Amino acid sequence: MTNGWRDHIESAGPGRVRIRQHGRMLADAMMVAEPEMLGEGIDDRSPQQLVNTAEIPGIVGDAWAMADWHYGYGFPIGGVVATSTEYGEQGGGISPGGVGFDINCGVRLLSTGISQRGTDISKLVDLLSKHVPAGVSSKGGVRLNSAALDSILSGGAASAADMGLGLQEDLIGIESGGLMETEERAISERARSRGGASLGTLGSGNHFLEIQVVDKVVDKKSAEAFGIYEGDVTVMIHSGSRGLGHQVCSDHVREIESNYTERGGRWISDRWGFEISDRQLACAPIHSKEGQAYMDSMRAAGNFAFANRSALTQRVREVFREGVGSDADIGVAYDVSHNIAKIEDHVIHGKNCTCAVHRKGATRAFSGDHPEMAGKFENVGQPVLVPGDMGRASWVLAGPKSGSNDAFSSSCHGAGRRLSRTAARKTIDSELLIKRLEEQGIEVRSKTRSLISEEAPEAYKNVDDVVRLTEDAGLARPVARLRPLGVIKG
Repeated sequence: MTNGWRDHIESAGPGRVRIRQHGRMLADAMMVAEPEMLGEGIDDRSPQQLVNTAEIPGIVGDAWAMADWHYGYGFPIGGVVATSTEYGEQGGGISPGGVGFDINCGVRLLSTGISQRGTDISKLVDLLSKHVPAGVSSKGGVRLNSAALDSILSGGAASAADMGLGLQEDLIGIESGGLMETEERAISERARSRGGASLGTLGSGNHFLEIQVVDKVVDKKSAEAFGIYEGDVTVMIHSGSRGLGHQVCSDHVREIESNYTERGGRWISDRWGFEISDRQLACAPIHSKEGQAYMDSMRAAGNFAFANRSALTQRVREVFREGVGSDADIGVAYDVSHNIAKIEDHVIHGKNCTCAVHRKGATRAFSGDHPEMAGKFENVGQPVLVPGDMGRASWVLAGPKSGSNDAFSSSCHGAGRRLSRTAARKTIDSELLIKRLEEQGIEVRSKTRSLISEEAPEAYKNVDDVVRLTEDAGLARPVARLRPLGVIKG
């Protein structure tokens, strides 16, 4: 394992710290941070993980850590790494650990068209808690037969809409139109069984459904393009592919890792000629049988996640119809993926490159002149949704108005953990936390109240600081700040 990264750090401009290429690194590493954030006494594991990712065969550009970086599986959360499809005979590495176990975990922001003033938030929170399935189980989810599940795996959000679980007009506000092209959908029977009853369920951990108010608009033109206005109620949904995606990742991690053996503290695949420092970074060449199988299965799981957030959106629509009547007009402001790998074209050191961009706990932030932004987001930039914590705020950002940022058009995805779940449970009393939040005017409903301490505000970085760093680094710009009013947790 590479050591001594502290000897190779330098400021690289506002909001950026570079770890220069050293040891077995194939590229520099760039952290969205300030130098004092990397001083003695911090947890060394996340920067070391980033250094390790810079050894992935076929890497192009820099290995990036967004402003919300923290320790993860293989990659740090907030890690962005791109590998060339043209590297060697079969392309650079594609790593399941660079996407994560909750494939296409993401966030959807809903506009409602109603003002906070005069709206019974407590009633809505109670209704959402009653009607939105949350927690570790699949209880309350949509049961899918084999044909319906195949349709979801291949058609994503559009297939969900065909089943009455979403609207076709929602698709314009979903990343990639809510669809990732897949051919074989060759996921295991175990993955299929885990997905057969979990569509339309929130999950647990850091997943949530939150009623918010648009607290402050800092870019009025962009906010209007996104359909959000100061004083209005919004709803944010954070969920992913549930057990289906976790199983898909587990299956392919096991398959790809089997091609590596440990020698001298390194992990080596003689078959592919790949060498890495951490087994959790196990990767297959993009064009190999294993690489293609993972990409196809990952896309199918990604479609399930898009459909899951669509089904949850329909639950919200039904609740608002009951809670506030016909005044509510629930629309999709945007839906972003957090854990995904996509084949994209980027300019690296002045040259065009087709590459597999791993974004693990990172959000795509396309510019307003990108072809996929044609229409309502043209010349504005892609909405970037950044959930914070349930006691402070979340943010809506936007990608550049023109010209891609140099982090493979990527941005932060949240506040980023400051305390581990174990540390939070040991130091924070759940009941006192709920009482404190309610005194702030934030209603909390949790299926597992004893674990709510894991999601306490003090367990996370301050999202305002994360957004400031992201703007300083030139990756995305702030549009609006959203303040929590009511939270549904698993």
